[in-house]
Amino acid sequence: MKGMKPSQDQNLECVLESAIVLSWADLMRGANNALIHLEYDFAENGTLDHLKIWSSTARGYWLLACSYWMSASKFHERGVHFDNGYESKALAQILEVVMQHQNAFNPLPNLGRLGLLQITTPTEGERTAAAAALNGVSDRASSASPRLC
Repeated sequence: MKGMKPSQDQNLECVLESAIVLSWADLMRGANNALIHLEYDFAENGTLDHLKIWSSTARGYWLLACSYWMSASKFHERGVHFDNGYESKALAQILEVVMQHQNAFNPLPNLGRLGLLQITTPTEGERTAAAAALNGVSDRASSASPRLC
């Protein structure tokens, strides 16, 4: 995780990446070499509207692991949804906090455009950095203090 330091201002992309790194085992189901794509899109008001987390292992095909929608439609309900047998209580909790308190974080760099994060198998150091980055994120989000990543 490039540049993830607890002393810097926390941005939304960093928090989302950290949540995925900490949930890696749940999303990869024991695969050694893997890749995750996090796609996100914005609502008309500039806030994050939804995101989708896709996983791919050495076999090369992509599976939708998780999605989050800020509002319901006739096709989906609001909130976290796991697909294809994936599940992660920790990821669900952090996504709920982060998505509901987006204004507590620095905005995404491509505000208003589709976004994509690609995350490769994290090292032990990256897992440690992710845990540090997410330490207290719920408290900070509820107090709207943009600090960490």
